[in-house]
Amino acid sequence: MCSLLVTLYGVFTNHSCTGVTTRCLLLELLDVSVSELLQGHSMWLVQHCARDILEALAFLHREGYVHADLKPRNILWSADDECFKLIDFGLSFKEGNQDVKYIQTDGYRAPEAELQNNLAQAGVEMEGDSGCSSAVDMWSLGIILLEMFSGIKLKDTVRSKEWKDNCAAIVDHIFASNSLVSPAIPVYHLRDLIKSMLLNNPKQRCTAETALLSPFFSIPFAPHIEDMVLLPSPVLRLLNLIEDSHLHNDEEYEDILEDMKEECQKYGSVVSLLIPKENPGKGQVFVEYANSSDSKEAQRLLTGRTFDGKFVVATFYPLSAYKRGYLYQTVQ
Repeated sequence: MCSLLVTLYGVFTNHSCTGVTTRCLLLELLDVSVSELLQGHSMWLVQHCARDILEALAFLHREGYVHADLKPRNILWSADDECFKLIDFGLSFKEGNQDVKYIQTDGYRAPEAELQNNLAQAGVEMEGDSGCSSAVDMWSLGIILLEMFSGIKLKDTVRSKEWKDNCAAIVDHIFASNSLVSPAIPVYHLRDLIKSMLLNNPKQRCTAETALLSPFFSIPFAPHIEDMVLLPSPVLRLLNLIEDSHLHNDEEYEDILEDMKEECQKYGSVVSLLIPKENPGKGQVFVEYANSSDSKEAQRLLTGRTFDGKFVVATFYPLSAYKRGYLYQTVQ
């Protein structure tokens, strides 16, 4: 089972008092969706989301399935697994055996799906194996990544005649407009990756597996501080608390460790606590909770509190990086 797909825990039937019977799916609880994050992202976040969703699509497509409704609201962050996951398989179908006439959401709909939907609306039956393929998912992901990079909703743009005539030129323009705020080489790699997903001919589009080979994924990025605020994890990072002078007195340093652990345990089960004495991370407090529910509660209650007259700034921190002992010099 692919961990980048939402987990189904069970199915049950609900009988209402009016006699209506509803089939219900019990799914894992996830956090923010990409639709809540569309505001112009760091390259770290775009890369993270792109890799996770491509790996999820590669798994689906190898099994012969098409998601058929990829959009920002259907990509959610899992705090405990520290990845983005795909949800909502209501329009999914087995490739070559499409039983859903109308697929994909307006704004993320591939040209061949647009044609198929229009023909279905007109009552024209599709012939033979002319149904949509897994390439429709790649088109949708290309639009999503372009929106994440630019911070612009593109629904009206992709409806325009200019887009239909030459979407590659519009992609180039969007990247050129944002070139001053992002490093050049990674931007070019991301641009080329997105353009390979947005080719009008579905047979020429890259597959999920070939997209994962893009040089864009070989470049290491550091998260922005905004990423740490928006994406929950079991680890909290507390800023604006510790003076440099406190770090060089061993007795005072041990007292601070004990005090911070005692305070943080009020909000949940603390697994570990770290206060680095040197950069990176010097003077920051890293608190690992047993789960993301505890860390989210701690972040909510600690943010804005004062200790020794200082306002606490509480962000999340990637558990995987913390476990490796890797402390980012976070981009401001």
